[in-house]
Amino acid sequence: MINNQILASKLLETGAVRIQPDNPFTWASGLRSPIYCDNRVLLSHPEIRTYVIDLMAKVVKDFEFFDTIAGVATAGIPAGVLLADRLKLPFAYVRSKPKEHGRQNLIEGHIREHAKVLVIEDLISTGMSSLQAVEAVRKIPSEVVGVLAIFQYDLAKAKQAFKEAICPYITLTNFPTVLKVAMDKKLIEPHHMELLSQWSHDPIAWSEQYLSSQTSMSQ
Repeated sequence: MINNQILASKLLETGAVRIQPDNPFTWASGLRSPIYCDNRVLLSHPEIRTYVIDLMAKVVKDFEFFDTIAGVATAGIPAGVLLADRLKLPFAYVRSKPKEHGRQNLIEGHIREHAKVLVIEDLISTGMSSLQAVEAVRKIPSEVVGVLAIFQYDLAKAKQAFKEAICPYITLTNFPTVLKVAMDKKLIEPHHMELLSQWSHDPIAWSEQYLSSQTSMSQ
């Protein structure tokens, strides 16, 4: 795990990562969360976009040899394409489900059998979308050397999922680093730290408690 504070600062400055302990976001799963990450925002900032790919190009040396890059649709595609172009490697991307028309592809582009593949993701929350892509590549069959992402929420569920899948992963920065930078920049109040720590420890329980408190207030 890499805790790049410069990147963490850029994520906060651009709004790619937002922290709202008093007004939580709603994730696609329905869970309430005090933090939300959308790294697609970085695509609109050329210097930061280049910085991210520069970091990725250095970090890939920590993985075993690979000869192909696969992005996780959709948010992992841009960084994957840019990194593949930098490294002059083939690129493909993995859908969350097969396309409903045409050739009904799950993987777009070509990954040859027995290729050694690095999977690129924009962020890791529970790890499910990343590992779904890993499984799709393994079924080709090809070898996945690991997953590289820009940011992770640092949740225990993701760590356990990657461990069970026997799949190494690296992220350029993470939730604890973003919190430290946010505190240093006075973007959050000291009393928010305990609340954010509780969320990180158990996001589901935190969400349920928040929703319960909102129900009580409305009665």
